[in-house]
Amino acid sequence: MQQTGILADLPQGNRGLVVDIEAGDGMRRRLQDLGLIKGTEVICLQKSPLGDPIAYYIRGTVIALRAEDSSRIQILHAAR
Repeated sequence: MQQTGILADLPQGNRGLVVDIEAGDGMRRRLQDLGLIKGTEVICLQKSPLGDPIAYYIRGTVIALRAEDSSRIQILHAAR
């Protein structure tokens, strides 16, 4: 079963697929430059103790995003 949500809420160790980026042009472009485009698989690797930043595995690279930025990314994720 798949659920829709935001990337910031993806549990550690789970995978999701990018559905949409809800951000202004500048931030949208920055996130797309990092490889976050529709259909990209993202794995949540680790959340810091206070929840910010969050480390994700995206297209063969580990990227840390602030929770504010990752909350702009809509995903589909599989329920465990």
